[in-house]
Amino acid sequence: MPKTFDVAVIGAGPAGTSAALHSQKNGLNTVILEEHAEVGVPVHCGECLSDVAIKKFNFNIPKKVIAKEVKGVRVVFPDRTAPVLSEDGYVLEKHLWEQWIAEQAVDEGAQLELNTRVSELQRQNGKWKIKAGEKEFEAKVLIDASGVQSFSSSKLGLNEKRFDAVIGIQYEMLDIKTDGYLDFYLWPKLSPHGYLWMIPKDNGRANVGLVTNEKNKAKAFLDEFVKEPEFLGKKIVKTFGGLIPSSGPLPKTFSEGLMLVGDAAGFTSPVFEGGSHLGLMSGKFSADVAKKAVEKNDFSMQAMSEYERLWKAEFPPYAKIIRGRDALYGLGDDELSALGRALPGELNSIGFADKISTGLKLLFHKPSVLAKGIRPIARAFSYSQARYYGW
Repeated sequence: MPKTFDVAVIGAGPAGTSAALHSQKNGLNTVILEEHAEVGVPVHCGECLSDVAIKKFNFNIPKKVIAKEVKGVRVVFPDRTAPVLSEDGYVLEKHLWEQWIAEQAVDEGAQLELNTRVSELQRQNGKWKIKAGEKEFEAKVLIDASGVQSFSSSKLGLNEKRFDAVIGIQYEMLDIKTDGYLDFYLWPKLSPHGYLWMIPKDNGRANVGLVTNEKNKAKAFLDEFVKEPEFLGKKIVKTFGGLIPSSGPLPKTFSEGLMLVGDAAGFTSPVFEGGSHLGLMSGKFSADVAKKAVEKNDFSMQAMSEYERLWKAEFPPYAKIIRGRDALYGLGDDELSALGRALPGELNSIGFADKISTGLKLLFHKPSVLAKGIRPIARAFSYSQARYYGW
């Protein structure tokens, strides 16, 4: 006989474990179905998370999951002009971080099923019938946190058009000098329609990588990047990465008794592709909607639509950010460098006078940047801050 739950969550990443944790806290009997033998393995992302996100969820994270405390983001332009966005945050040992959240959910009473790859889904008599190999489960509400492949969306035909995706690839390297900032490089020649990074960790370790829409060239681009002076000759100890949604949320993030969270819904920050903060919050939203649905025994489309209303009211305007991102990625090296020189050295508190000054500098030195859309670019940068779920 299948095991029966109020909520079944597919995937034990940040979004899935957040959904399970909050569902269980809401008094819902919850199961997490994780395809791998270990939560958080393999690691796919850059592993950083802002202090804003940690405080928002009142997480008392243990020291063992923190690889380094950081002071913010430095944006490195082609001529190496490098303004900073000062915001406290953390570089995490991502697998330990995800395992810790899963442990919190289990401590609350959630059931974690490892080595459980979902193969079949069917909605019958107000419940989801779920098969995973020889295992069978039933649930009133299904929360899909299966990542970029969005299992339920593809299996059920929920969305005819999938999101665009970029590829992220990175090396963990040793003996990298840092000063506590995440370095994000806007260098089109090595990351077309993307960017490169150095994300510092403890003991001289760092994640050095990139995202680009040119998937077949990503490894070659990264190999060129690590020939830069700050990385040349440093030892590479690990390679990891994966696909990242880059075109904003899917048209449909819910259906009868179903919600998509995190990457499965397309919730990543469009400029710098941060997804953990968005995943955590979308998981909480899904749990809150599931609680109401179970209490009212109403799993209709209308009941589930509350989920979309919540995330649209909370998350930044994706269409505007994507417009600005595309304008940014349409700039050449000279234009990007001119933009970097025109910006103030600190990006976290740009006032009206700073905006006027930036515009005037570009008008005199590189007016083509203004013609290509400085306002949407500035808006996209603004929404990359931590309080707007940028990282």
